[in-house]
Amino acid sequence: MISVRNLVRRFGARYAVNDISFDVEEGVVLGFLGPNGAGKSTTMRVITGFLPPTSGSVVVNGYDVTESPVEVRTCIGYLPENAPCYGDMTVKAFLRFIAEMRGFRGKERNARADAAIEKCILQPVRNQTVDTLSKGYRQRTCFAQAILHDPPVLILDEPTEGLDPNQKKVVRDMMTNMGQEKVIILSTHVLEEVEAICTRVIIISDGKLVADSTPAELKRRSASYNAVTVRIVAPPEEVKSAFEGLADVARVDMLQTNHEQQTVRLHPSEQQPIAATTLDLARERNWLVTDIHTDGGRLDEVFRSLTKTEDALAGSRREA
Repeated sequence: MISVRNLVRRFGARYAVNDISFDVEEGVVLGFLGPNGAGKSTTMRVITGFLPPTSGSVVVNGYDVTESPVEVRTCIGYLPENAPCYGDMTVKAFLRFIAEMRGFRGKERNARADAAIEKCILQPVRNQTVDTLSKGYRQRTCFAQAILHDPPVLILDEPTEGLDPNQKKVVRDMMTNMGQEKVIILSTHVLEEVEAICTRVIIISDGKLVADSTPAELKRRSASYNAVTVRIVAPPEEVKSAFEGLADVARVDMLQTNHEQQTVRLHPSEQQPIAATTLDLARERNWLVTDIHTDGGRLDEVFRSLTKTEDALAGSRREA
């Protein structure tokens, strides 16, 4: 559905996007991550035809964005970071206007607007003017204009920015439902959102692609992956030395110690599962285990490790 090849976008001498390539297939919800200024929004604007590439190519649903920009835009629903609306229009009138701009007339125009209102749960405010809406309803109105023509590709830039938890859940549920039959590219800084709805993640840093994987595979790169935190009723002087004697344990951290109960974090030597080994040792020593938890890895930790070079460069530029 989307094919990006050797994409470069410069602003003067500065490379906002520097030779990135990736493909996205139908049914994929792609989380597009990176620090501020990494090139995420620029890449999305090139894909949607709002910016021309300096070099390289982008093909959407078989159409090249440079050679067939109008055809590309008919295939895409775009929600920019600060989506514009006409504040003096009602929600219904605004969406009917957008439907007309998309080429729909008469009953079809009204039906498209009504369907978008229903999908985005806008019925309570359909007759309110846009400038009277809460942030959540306004964002969902902008979302509705992006899906009104039922495009096969959705490009969403920070779609839940500034929403409260309830509003975020509504928008996330909409993306999850639509992601089964469309391509969705989602730019966000909310990593819990990525874990909840994205089937694939791309991370770019300083204009370059540094990771392309599933959320689960990325979390396996975390230094905390398969670490075990265990709470044990046992003498403190025995616990640390006993766990350090296990071949599969690289490091033992005593998180909390008292004369009765110890909380210990065990780091595996090769990121292999060690929960069973931990419980076996506890049984051998007749220790009572009151809680045990295996860490599934942390996406924020992986994100920081992949993008820290850009942060360091930014810091050195500020110092200079």
